[in-house]
Amino acid sequence: MTLRDDIRRARILVVGDVMLDRYWFGEVSRISPEAPVPVVHVKRNEDRIGGAGNVARNAAALGAQVTLLSVAGKDEAGQALRGLLEKEPFEVHLHEDPAFSTITKLRVIGRQQQLLRVDFETPPSHEILAAKLEAYLGLLPACDAVILSDYGKGGLTHVVRMIELARAAGKPILVDPKGDDWIRYAGATLITPNRSEFRDVAGSWKSELELANKAAAVCAEFGIDALLLTRSEEGMSLFDARGAHHEATQAREVYDVSGAGDTVIAAMATALAAGMDGVEAMRLANRAAGIVVGKFGTAVASAKEVFGETA
Repeated sequence: MTLRDDIRRARILVVGDVMLDRYWFGEVSRISPEAPVPVVHVKRNEDRIGGAGNVARNAAALGAQVTLLSVAGKDEAGQALRGLLEKEPFEVHLHEDPAFSTITKLRVIGRQQQLLRVDFETPPSHEILAAKLEAYLGLLPACDAVILSDYGKGGLTHVVRMIELARAAGKPILVDPKGDDWIRYAGATLITPNRSEFRDVAGSWKSELELANKAAAVCAEFGIDALLLTRSEEGMSLFDARGAHHEATQAREVYDVSGAGDTVIAAMATALAAGMDGVEAMRLANRAAGIVVGKFGTAVASAKEVFGETA
């Protein structure tokens, strides 16, 4: 059996805030006479799956068997999102809430750079969230690892209970955190903050030793087994019971870091579910992230790109 075979057998359950990423591409040739802002003549538009949906896409792109559980509205954006998800090679459980505005991020692009982002969102109803929790309980036994992708949009209101249930079922739980209230993630197997998110919780550091000590203290405080810190140009650092482990960045050229965190947690979960240890999983995640940041917008690293032709 090869690693690719193990990955193809890995079953990943992704739960969290799924969203629609919209891009309007245009030309900028003048400033508006109404205000000192550029006028964008939109030439084309593109919709992509974002948030937890992008996490699911990344895990599936590596070859894992993926199930996505989330919420969408009964609106045009929700219809567009469902249309995109139907084309994906994974199972989708998208609960529909008529009172919920499908989370949408609209980016206006001119001269190959983002000029503006407009967000549309409302919190889902308690009834839909309760139904989602019930569905989660039913899907849990058939998975090898759980990813909780928290974008702070309300889809993971029951995150504490979800972690408790996964722990009781003996399933590893990986969390992409949002905000500084990490008590919500107590008991997680692995948490994957970026530098800013970690600093908000643990404070700043002046040395690698101080960073390692802060990571160990955070893990102990919240009962988290391991912490993977993504550090942009400084690569990644994994802190677990064996100590600190570092990987230098593998990005050849950074074009767009949006969605890179989705790739990292998807690769980590897939690797762990396939039987790799934490350090091996981090190396795989680092390689995948290095590929994705060289692409525009929310994107995936395919198995061919990550493992090569002969893997």
